Amino acid sequence: MGSYFFRGILIGLLFGLPVGAVGTLTVQRTIHNGAKAGLFTGLGSSVADCFYAAVGVFGLTLVSDFLLKYQTVIHLFGGILILFMGIRIFCKEKEAVRQEKNDVYPEKDVVRQKKEAVSFVKMFLTSFAIGITNPAAILTFLFAFSYFGISGQAEWLQGILLVCGVFIGTYLWWGTLTLLVTGIKKKAAHFSFKKLNRVFGCILCFFGIVVLARIM
Repeated sequence: MGSYFFRGILIGLLFGLPVGAVGTLTVQRTIHNGAKAGLFTGLGSSVADCFYAAVGVFGLTLVSDFLLKYQTVIHLFGGILILFMGIRIFCKEKEAVRQEKNDVYPEKDVVRQKKEAVSFVKMFLTSFAIGITNPAAILTFLFAFSYFGISGQAEWLQGILLVCGVFIGTYLWWGTLTLLVTGIKKKAAHFSFKKLNRVFGCILCFFGIVVLARIM
């Protein structure tokens, strides 16, 4: 049983390595909003990966057939979303998180905490939306399962351990990326937030255009 868990971790690590749109968002948000923002962004992607891993390992053909049948429309939505977020970041003038003045007032501190909570939820949802708009990930997971000797439909306990391993593996990657960016964050202080936003915005726009170009 344990072998399924550890193979899931390895698959998750390998699956999370390519740094695409979510990786760009993780770096940008970690620099602007701190490590917690990067972790919430990575969490959304990991949950999306777990969904596709579960579809693959449990043989949910009804779900996979539907997603693969309409993958063009789903990719279109994903490309537009990434492009929109790239333009939004490119046009952002100031740091995303503003420090509240007069933090000695409890009511202001409560309001600030609520705004941060809502912001973190949005970060999770946007990265989840980007991750979930890649139905081809099902095929990638099926190939990875086959490569690691996981063929056919696994038993429920084995499948759960495998999916949990995939989650931990992908989230280890996002956590590592967040820690690395946090560690070198001081170097980014030499650049203005506006310039950094322009760079990250251009990268996201590029990824969005690539996604849209694939379906044309």
